Amino acid sequence: MQEIFQQTISDTIDFEGIGLHSGKITKVKLIPSKANQGIIFKRSDIKKDNIIKANFKNVSSTNLCTILENSTGCKVSTVEHLLAAFYIVGIDNIIVEIDNEEIPIMDGSSKDFVEFLKKVGIKKLDKKRKFLKILKKIEFKNEGKIISIEPNDLNFEVKLQLNYPNNIIGKQKNSVNFSNDNLEEIYSSRTFCLFEDIEKIKKRGLAKGGSLENAIVVDKEKVINEDGLRNEKEFVNHKILDLAGDFLLSGYRIFGKVNCYQGGHKLSNIFLRKLLKSKSCFTEIELNNIVLTKKTELSQSVKIAVNA
Repeated sequence: MQEIFQQTISDTIDFEGIGLHSGKITKVKLIPSKANQGIIFKRSDIKKDNIIKANFKNVSSTNLCTILENSTGCKVSTVEHLLAAFYIVGIDNIIVEIDNEEIPIMDGSSKDFVEFLKKVGIKKLDKKRKFLKILKKIEFKNEGKIISIEPNDLNFEVKLQLNYPNNIIGKQKNSVNFSNDNLEEIYSSRTFCLFEDIEKIKKRGLAKGGSLENAIVVDKEKVINEDGLRNEKEFVNHKILDLAGDFLLSGYRIFGKVNCYQGGHKLSNIFLRKLLKSKSCFTEIELNNIVLTKKTELSQSVKIAVNA
């Protein structure tokens, strides 16, 4: 059942950890926020123009992570796993105060973030949550990668397939309904890389904080992490997790069915920009028990009955 009202956390949360790409130790404070404020990142190490809104328009780079940047050049990177945790737990409004440039990678998944949020508890706010309901299919292709979204009642469903030449990862695929399924295997699935790519990545100044404690590393025909995989579809499940985090940058919870082949941060951001320009493909709605309220251009309300 979808939450009708917006939510935030009941109390502040403090944690710290190393940045995957920067290699820097960062302290983070999650602070409850008011309704309609959205998700806001605040760089506490910068005293002026330090607010960055979590919005797809503020994505300045998708190079192995999602980076948000405001108009003055203030940045925060690797936001996708924390955003995915907000999506899964149901957080709409929150301030993420960070004293460095990158959200800690923790164990490479969203598991720690989800547990922090569940432990402190959720606070319901007095304003209704806005949803984006897909009305007709829209598809985008880019560099051999494909993503589409089509109507799907009151559910957000993601079907994603990978296609790696490596036999361990291979053509793994999975389908997940974020409204109804148990999402533990999704939020606990870690980021991954091929051993042969590590030096290339480090030569680009990235993955300075990477280790077997925060990423799966595949060397030819084996996973070199001592404990192996957490679930048999961990690779594709992590890509689904990334997509959920990136899609929250739309500013909405989306009702639609996503079908994605070889997805990634770049594809998700380009697609969101295309989708949100295609006004005929969606409508903004609010939930009222089992009734949808559709806002027209005249700000009147048209009620549409929905099966319970």
